[in-house]
Amino acid sequence: MLKKYSKKVLVDIYKKMYMSRKLDEKQLVLLKQGKGFFHIGASGHEAAQIACSEFIDSRIDYSYPYYRNQAYCIGLGMSAKEILLSFLAKNDDPNSGGRQMPQHFCHKDLNIVSQSSPTGTQYLQAVGASFVLKRNKNSGIIYVSSGEGCTSQGDFHEALNWASIEKAPVIFHIENNNYAISVPIKDQVSGGSVYDVTSGYDSLFRYDIDGCDFFESSLAFSNAIERTRSGKGPSLVVSNVVRLLPHSSSDDHKKYRDLSDINADKKKDPLILFSRKCIKDYRIKESEFNKIEQDVDDDIEASLEWAMEQDNPNPNTYNKYLFSDDWNLDVGKNINYISDNIVMVDAINHALSEELELNDKMLVYGQDVAGGKGGVFTATKGLTSKFGKSRVFNSPLAESSIVGTAIGMSTLGYKPVVEIQFGDYIWTGMMQIRNELATLRYRSNNKWSCPAVIRVPVGGYIHGSLCHSQSVDGYFTHLPGLIIMFPSNAFDAKTMLKSACRLNDPVLFLEHKGLYRQGYASSKEPDKNQLAAIGRGCVVKEGRDVTIVTWGAMVQKSIEAANMSNTSVEVIDLRYLFPLDFKIIKDSLKKTNRIIIVHEDNINNGFGAEISSRIADECFDLLDAPIKRVASKDYPIPYSSVLEEQVLVQTDWIYKAINELVLF
Repeated sequence: MLKKYSKKVLVDIYKKMYMSRKLDEKQLVLLKQGKGFFHIGASGHEAAQIACSEFIDSRIDYSYPYYRNQAYCIGLGMSAKEILLSFLAKNDDPNSGGRQMPQHFCHKDLNIVSQSSPTGTQYLQAVGASFVLKRNKNSGIIYVSSGEGCTSQGDFHEALNWASIEKAPVIFHIENNNYAISVPIKDQVSGGSVYDVTSGYDSLFRYDIDGCDFFESSLAFSNAIERTRSGKGPSLVVSNVVRLLPHSSSDDHKKYRDLSDINADKKKDPLILFSRKCIKDYRIKESEFNKIEQDVDDDIEASLEWAMEQDNPNPNTYNKYLFSDDWNLDVGKNINYISDNIVMVDAINHALSEELELNDKMLVYGQDVAGGKGGVFTATKGLTSKFGKSRVFNSPLAESSIVGTAIGMSTLGYKPVVEIQFGDYIWTGMMQIRNELATLRYRSNNKWSCPAVIRVPVGGYIHGSLCHSQSVDGYFTHLPGLIIMFPSNAFDAKTMLKSACRLNDPVLFLEHKGLYRQGYASSKEPDKNQLAAIGRGCVVKEGRDVTIVTWGAMVQKSIEAANMSNTSVEVIDLRYLFPLDFKIIKDSLKKTNRIIIVHEDNINNGFGAEISSRIADECFDLLDAPIKRVASKDYPIPYSSVLEEQVLVQTDWIYKAINELVLF
């Protein structure tokens, strides 16, 4: 094994290892000088990371590194200048343009996908990306890494599970330095061994190595990557390394580590071990190592001088790249109908079918969506038999897996349209939605995106009790980076979903399950060419005296309440909670001067509160009466009909609000 390394190759390897080490030291000095805010180092991890990088081909492979992977990224080709641009938060920082903390690596040219701060979210995204590479059949692999503490996260085990089921081309690299910040591995991992606890995953081949030894690491990664490239399934490499610095610049490891422990790790320094081996077995002189170090020192000083002079981000660009802003769909002017009546759930099914037919990179998956079941509400019925199980398939029962893999697949060019079976169970995928799906384009400064569509059945009135009746829109309207669609009828459901499938941005598509088969939510069915304009509300009932602003199942209840009243009531169906069509609200208020906001979600912190606030801020002079809100009470939703009716909005609540408002 040792004979495969030429002197030239070994010198280059040491140069990369030393560059990472010296950059750690330089950034810490800069922090003390007040020229930066944060640093997290790779010192002690260099050998395993550089060894792995030697076998990664950035032309076809993709990397999901974690924050301690500076040496790995250098091994792939990231320069000292680029590392320093990130540390200094400069405009030309390839990682994020100054939007993320240092060591949150991203490099489009090197196929390094933008990484964020949460520990473990990258694993499921990597698995999703690996599904794309497997479909592409070009022998590409995915590299994903973390420290051993991250293996306590459920996402790690979900990723191993699904990757093993599919024999996905993923290299999992766990860099075990024995401390998750301050928590020792014995308190993190059962039995103190990541290698042992991962033994039950079929098709996963595992390696447990001395990550301080470059040569042992190289042999392990060579074998692991060759195996995974050949289609035999995922590989897991546990590199036992040392952390020669505290967890980060905000940490002091002397508070929780004995000095003897710290000193023992210094004796395992991978740079010292590597240079000794080369001097002994390859006759590389110590003076040659000194020359390498001097050259790197000089290069870093020159790179720093250059980086300090580069421009900071323009403050006015803070609002760029939250979305693609490519929302100009050809919605068509003349509507052609193909049937006189269709219920909402069938309209959704037809929309998915038409878009699957149009886009061969679109995929539909989730729990129970495939085969004869077609989802618990039959929204995907018949799609597997029509398009095959490679395009419409079941996922494991794991919401984080569904969302995380969808992010990875969409990042690499596919269009996953996934289903969360009930909105009540979306919460285990919330980390993936909040910190990953909604932020990828923004945090990568428009280098990467993930235009996945998440379909979510929501809402009550079905006797679903506490955990099958929740409205979730109030939570998600607080979240920048998602388009939120909420149709109230079959026509809108079909056209809006089709538009969602065409967009280059992530969409949360909320479907009220109480409307799926209601006659009043049915409509004529438009043909496959009809799309919906993004962010446009609709006046569904015109009036002069009171405006009701609503969405979802509350549209029909508001119409019913308006028809019961002797007052002329205008009803607006927002259809989109983001982007919000505030113009349609303001235009209606100019006519009526009175407004009621009706929504099914809890009244406390429901989206109606935000709409009310904007009206008060921007339209106060148009109001002849206080803004009224009608919403569900702040209680869990009971099972009993007589109890449920006391919590969820009833038509007579809206009717009462109309009468109170006109009498003000």
